[in-house]
Amino acid sequence: MGGALDSLRPGPRVRSALRAALDLALPPQALDESVGGAAVQSAGMTPEHWSRIAFISAPFCDGCGAPFDYDRGEGALCPACLTRRPAFGRARAACLYDEHSRDLILKLKHADRTDLAGLLARWVARGAADVLEDADAVLPVPLHRWRLLRRRYNQAAEIARPMARIAGVAYWPDALVRRRATDTQGGKSGSGRRRNVAAAFAVSPSWRTRIEGRRLVLVDDVLTTGATAEGCARALLSAGAACVDVAVIARVNDVTPRPI
Repeated sequence: MGGALDSLRPGPRVRSALRAALDLALPPQALDESVGGAAVQSAGMTPEHWSRIAFISAPFCDGCGAPFDYDRGEGALCPACLTRRPAFGRARAACLYDEHSRDLILKLKHADRTDLAGLLARWVARGAADVLEDADAVLPVPLHRWRLLRRRYNQAAEIARPMARIAGVAYWPDALVRRRATDTQGGKSGSGRRRNVAAAFAVSPSWRTRIEGRRLVLVDDVLTTGATAEGCARALLSAGAACVDVAVIARVNDVTPRPI
């Protein structure tokens, strides 16, 4: 379903020309209204907005990507990963999920701001550079077909597609499917999130032979408890994937449920 919709979209040159024409007619507005007349940067971001984004850089947990206060050595893991390793191999996030990054993500996810995708894909490609070096393919966390019809696009796919181009790896939008409609993860506990997505994901039968032995990078918008990423990773690993890593725009720095 996602591949069919993607095939109907205009090509990158057409989208670029349309966006340039729209920018001339309707110049980008600052995302943060509090900064009023400040100069507008890429994708409508002011210099003040840029400075507030909490980008993640080393040192961080080699498993879940949680930032460390100090360098704990190569391959160091946080207490949570030492206690229980997730099904996926490594997770990387471009920035922390907070009041400053949340606005960008929600605009992409719910306000048709797909023009933000290229900027956010560059952020994720930089934050996940080490896992992308080893990747054979990039694939998005899928939406269920009914939610995709309502929303008209998958925000994870909007990030994964340009990120795959940046990294020079294959993009597989249809390899993983969400075979069961699930409730939103927002507001649920960690165990509630895991129950919500249990057995929700599967590999398309036609993709099984291509996935076998491959190192894959799964793309999503936000990593909270990791329940969705783990559900996807289990399905891919069961189909024979050698490794599944995760790349997201932002990660919550604790496991307290938040609206997403």
